[in-house]
Amino acid sequence: MNKKSVKYIVVCMLVVLVCAVLVACDNNSDGKDGLSAYELACRQGFDGTLDEWLASLKGEDGSDGTNGADGKDGETDVNALYAFAKQNGFSGTYSDFLKEYLTMEADNSAAANEALLSSVKVVCSFTYKVSSWSGTTEKSGSSSGSGVIYKLNKQTGDAYIVTNYHVVYEPSAINSTDGIIDDISVYLYGSDLPDAAISAKFLGGSSTYDIAVLKVEGSEMLKQSSSRAVRVRNSDDLVVGSTALAVGNAAGLGISVTQGVISVDSEVITVKDASNNTSSHRVVRVDAAINSGNSGGGLFNADGELIGIVNAKTSSTSIENMGYAIPSNIAISVADRIISDCDGENVKSVKKYTLGIELTASSSKAVYDSDKGVTRIVETVTVSGVGETSASKDVLLVGDIIKSVTIGSDKFDIERSFALADYMWRVNAGDRITFEIVRGEQTKVVSINSADEAHFASVA
Repeated sequence: MNKKSVKYIVVCMLVVLVCAVLVACDNNSDGKDGLSAYELACRQGFDGTLDEWLASLKGEDGSDGTNGADGKDGETDVNALYAFAKQNGFSGTYSDFLKEYLTMEADNSAAANEALLSSVKVVCSFTYKVSSWSGTTEKSGSSSGSGVIYKLNKQTGDAYIVTNYHVVYEPSAINSTDGIIDDISVYLYGSDLPDAAISAKFLGGSSTYDIAVLKVEGSEMLKQSSSRAVRVRNSDDLVVGSTALAVGNAAGLGISVTQGVISVDSEVITVKDASNNTSSHRVVRVDAAINSGNSGGGLFNADGELIGIVNAKTSSTSIENMGYAIPSNIAISVADRIISDCDGENVKSVKKYTLGIELTASSSKAVYDSDKGVTRIVETVTVSGVGETSASKDVLLVGDIIKSVTIGSDKFDIERSFALADYMWRVNAGDRITFEIVRGEQTKVVSINSADEAHFASVA
């Protein structure tokens, strides 16, 4: 089959796919509203995400596409179209296929509008002392940032909100406890009026990871709102070049959206933390516009899923559009630990399990997946040091290559040097931790039989 025929069939398949949704849309048959097929489906009663809608188009029995003529069998997603084209003579990569046949301008408005409903403006009000030749006086001040609704109970009006630690920290504030401002309010998107303030309390946080959790209880505003909790995406799935939507209270002017792409999927930056100490953070770099006030706000993908918490930007006349976000795997793992350790307890800090080892990337390379059109960095993660009194003593040895870790019943591949440390947030006391390693020429399985509480360290 020649290229022209393939293109004709692919286009026909896409037309049939879209018409299957549009046929029932009596109120928009002329297309004047400019809505996407997904938005039209939602207007006609579909209740679900974009991914769920695409999945619903695959057919009733989800078979391999060989019997698609009856309208029940077979897949009709883009991957299936690519596979169909390859079977009929197309020899290019997945990326080539998209460029050749399916190039279209992305519309991320649905994702942005979903993200808005899980975003909040955070305002901290405080008093501070000012000394002058005439004496000491007290003045009022305020600071603002952003946050995302992580967990939400609409019936009770309760919510957990994730933000940056530095958003709620002001050591000069008189009305503070250990530098955390006592007077914190959040505002829902669309309700940025003085009488719409929702009182929030600091539940706990980590200056080291720049993550804090606020708790709201019994809010009538939340009960009656359209707010929703964020959907979280595994940040290990991030792909350079993919859409990044930064949603937050930019410049303190209210919640807004900026759009860019993922520039770097993981890097380490050094910043001044909330206590004005130098600290390092593993972050995602984006080119979406980040402004003062975006701190603590969400970074979202094209499906409206949370992929990070915005925390910094580069300020330089020679550098443009270099913003940073804490990857969702770290931010949410820290938030979960805060909720678990601090809610209902008289503690404000968290603990993390420590293996007591040093890791290095003994090799690193880019791997291209032609079927998905994705390039990923894959590292060989090698143990370079083991503490004498660590949990890993006599379990892991210098030179071991770590291939995977299993925590309880959950297994994770280790293909980046940062991954193992991230997964340690998931360890609870008593968990069995199992490693698949390469030692010398042999593949082995070794275990820490029970995570001892003595190896959980407090994280400031």
